Amino acid sequence: MQIQIRLTSDMKSAMREKDQVKLDTIRFVMAAIKYREIELRPEAITEDEVISVLKKLAKQRKESIEQYQAGGRQDLVDKETAELKILELYLPAQMSREQLEKIISDVMGEVKATSVKDMGTVMKAVMAKTAGSADNKMVSEIIRSKLS
Repeated sequence: MQIQIRLTSDMKSAMREKDQVKLDTIRFVMAAIKYREIELRPEAITEDEVISVLKKLAKQRKESIEQYQAGGRQDLVDKETAELKILELYLPAQMSREQLEKIISDVMGEVKATSVKDMGTVMKAVMAKTAGSADNKMVSEIIRSKLS
């Protein structure tokens, strides 16, 4: 619930500062969290659920940025980038590529992965070890390059 409290506080300060981009982004996040709460009823929403909502929104922004860049829409790229930066303030710190490569190498040794067929097993074990502090796309790329 710490993230939700922080979001509410930051929303109030964004209103005072008249920071419209931050205000709109936080309102969108709060709405997504509320929607997730409704989906989970009667259970209460956990901090992990809130983080997964934030990750989902951040992933959507990254994909949108790629699409807008391909379409030559710099105005929308700038808007999505600003929203992504705000979302990243609430996400746990992501692991660096070097840290991920070390964890992946260790896991590959543990599960004795040798081919791309073992990718699912390695991916599952790595996701369990990183506990949400790794970008799934980057993990997938590293595993694929090491198994090829």
